[in-house]
Amino acid sequence: MKNTSELSAILDKLAHDHDFRAHLLADPVAALAGVGVTLHPDDVPAERSLPSHEAIAADKEQLVSSLESTASMWPFLLSGGVIPS
Repeated sequence: MKNTSELSAILDKLAHDHDFRAHLLADPVAALAGVGVTLHPDDVPAERSLPSHEAIAADKEQLVSSLESTASMWPFLLSGGVIPS
């Protein structure tokens, strides 16, 4: 995933697309490849579950905002200028 707009699109699919949710649970590697995310099969847990549609929709803005704020700190984290607590 390259940016927050891609994360937002995936969260929308998780909140509203029943077929995508089913595909993600059945074959996460293929489902994510379909939206441009590469996942190695070794990283897929044997038991999978998803939050409810409602929970994803309700938490979407907070998740995207959290990613945006973390992403903006990477140059400082890499330079050693900020030490996370």
